[in-house]
Amino acid sequence: MLLRWTKRIFLFLLGLAVAVAICGVIYELIGERRDAKRFPQRGKTFQAGDVALNIDCSGSGGPTVILDSGLGVPAAGWILVQPDVAKFTRVCSYDRAGYGWSGASPGPRTSEQIAKELKELLTAAGEKGPYIIVGHSFGGYNIRVFAEHYPAEVAGMVLVDASHEDQEKSMTPAFQEFSRKQMASLKMQKILAPIMIHLGISRLFSKDEEGGKLSKESVSEITYLQRQSKYISAITGEMLSFSQSASEVRATHGLGDRPLIVLTAGKSPELGALPPGLTKKDFDEFHEIWVNDLQVKESQLSTRGKRIMVPDSSHMIPMERPDTIVSAIHEVWTDVTAAH
Repeated sequence: MLLRWTKRIFLFLLGLAVAVAICGVIYELIGERRDAKRFPQRGKTFQAGDVALNIDCSGSGGPTVILDSGLGVPAAGWILVQPDVAKFTRVCSYDRAGYGWSGASPGPRTSEQIAKELKELLTAAGEKGPYIIVGHSFGGYNIRVFAEHYPAEVAGMVLVDASHEDQEKSMTPAFQEFSRKQMASLKMQKILAPIMIHLGISRLFSKDEEGGKLSKESVSEITYLQRQSKYISAITGEMLSFSQSASEVRATHGLGDRPLIVLTAGKSPELGALPPGLTKKDFDEFHEIWVNDLQVKESQLSTRGKRIMVPDSSHMIPMERPDTIVSAIHEVWTDVTAAH
């Protein structure tokens, strides 16, 4: 009798779990259809080698400005920058493989592979160089590798609080330990996150993050683009390949006398925004190295390099002080057009 009731309870719970899973899948499908109508594609898709990539261009004139986002941010993250740049020249933002409206790539997610895909995308889209290339955070790695492999395609550069190839070894012991734990959890996240997305769990419990000066609509759009399996796979691949990308950047050379502006965020994170296990002291120590050493070295990549502090912005300058990026791009654009 007890065995029979145990079996019935097990079958009931199993049926309930299946029913809940089916409801979750339906809930997610309905949400995805609603979001797809609410947020249509910005830009056009082109085949770039083995991957279909999305590029969104506006404005006219030249040289064309190419915007490469930080890790985890789709092209829509440039929404406060691109319209103002388009007022004086042509400008293109694009979704790296797996991001936004771009397809997933079979290639490794290293800066070298990303730079190759970007070159193929620009060729397929019919965009003409040389370009002014702009990279925020991890995007800085990508554009520096791009400039190394395609020097004739680069007229100038803007680095926006960009990653430095020596930043990992410059971290405090607590920072390095936090980074190791984060990397160790990535493979499990790559497995679990898509399941949570397809079952509607991520949609049910997620909420829009703070987006600086972004409108609520833009924040919701970015959240929608980040709630995709291909996106999780892409950022996981980029993070796991971060050290390899740093090595690829370390092998690059300078920009010669091409104009370069480095924008550096001056604001440290608020105490409540610190990840578990890290103290304000850990952040302040690394921020000191970041501001006074690593970012200064980046400004020395060109004989015409210039560093500008953005004291009232944290790392997310494109969303907090987009005007400083527009101004830096305009300055580099003015130098390039005057030289030609």
